[in-house]
Amino acid sequence: MHSPLLGPVVALVAWTLIVMLWMFVARGRQFRELGVTADNIPVGARGTDLEGKGDPRAQWKSHNYNHLMEQPTIFYAIVFALILMEFDAPINVWLAWGYVGFRVVHSIVQGTINVVKYRFLFFLLSTICLVGLTTHAVLKLLHG
Repeated sequence: MHSPLLGPVVALVAWTLIVMLWMFVARGRQFRELGVTADNIPVGARGTDLEGKGDPRAQWKSHNYNHLMEQPTIFYAIVFALILMEFDAPINVWLAWGYVGFRVVHSIVQGTINVVKYRFLFFLLSTICLVGLTTHAVLKLLHG
């Protein structure tokens, strides 16, 4: 039997892979528009070198992929801590799924319309879920 907290972890990893594919498609289009080929990419070039060149919307997917490598790392850590403490109470499962849901919506907003006030709202809501999960882990550690 596995912890129900593993579902949100697997879902967020799967979503991150979907965003990575979305980024590859967007960058592929941008490369074609800019005339970038495997033969003319400078040695050591990075995706950030495309900033300010071409349509900025192509970079939004990349920005979001990078965001999915940042705060979610603490989400994974706290969820695995809760699993190790055997504290997969329904509230923690709901908070974990809430975190994933808000991050997915954040990705869709950033990858399409990229309005910061909406992005920030979903970032804030996901962060509140993360704070809840962390608070529960701290309380479990302190009070068994």
